[in-house]
Amino acid sequence: MITDSSIPAETILSTPANHRKLRIGAVGDLHWPRIGEGELRGLFTQLGEQADVVLLCGDITDYGKPEEALQYVAHLSILKGIPILAVLGNHDYECGQADRVTDILERHGVRVLDGTAVEVRGVGFAGVKGFAGGFGDRLLQPWGEPVLKQFVHEAAEEAIKLESALAKLTTSTRVVLLHYAPIVDTVLGEASEIIPFLGTSRLEEPINRYRATAVFHGHAHHGALEGRTRDGIPVYNVALPLLRRAVPVQAPARILHVPIQQQVQVT
Repeated sequence: MITDSSIPAETILSTPANHRKLRIGAVGDLHWPRIGEGELRGLFTQLGEQADVVLLCGDITDYGKPEEALQYVAHLSILKGIPILAVLGNHDYECGQADRVTDILERHGVRVLDGTAVEVRGVGFAGVKGFAGGFGDRLLQPWGEPVLKQFVHEAAEEAIKLESALAKLTTSTRVVLLHYAPIVDTVLGEASEIIPFLGTSRLEEPINRYRATAVFHGHAHHGALEGRTRDGIPVYNVALPLLRRAVPVQAPARILHVPIQQQVQVT
């Protein structure tokens, strides 16, 4: 398990002495049943010991089959009542049954975020799946064939959903949960040909505007562990295959301590 002592110091975000901290355990791309029962149980056991809330950053299942989701949720009792938040990933959509996968997860205590927000113990969480489209000056634009315009529209809609979710939060500590990456830094290391399909900087704008405390995503199995937005907000890639290589232990996940602070007035 990645712990606070084995990763960079910013993993323990600055907390005033009179404020408490929430321990977040985050991991993505479990691809059940590809992960295997033993590894999954080991991961959940360690998260149950080290986290106050668990984030699942998409690709929970391998093909988006309801039977995969049913097999997966059978192991959730290991987390012993710890709040679990999730977003779906592209693999969870593969069979066209994402609604059924979501229903199964939620009936077993997983809160699936899709342009929605939730508060857990004084910390706000906003989540969407996200989408592809590229980054920065090479961001795909809505120009040309209708199918390209539709592709860009999907990315823009995900960014709008994230903005809407962040706008609902009244906590000063705001955590963003994604599957696709909002910055290029955490996908570097992937083949250059696929980088535009791993995320989009359209997701970065609402993250900066609402001053998120931290961002978690998956999807980029060969990317980098962390980066920062243009405004300096930390972004963590928690794709399980990447964590396995970076931290050669049985059940890697990212553990982040964030401050539990007062609510802020929304005007």
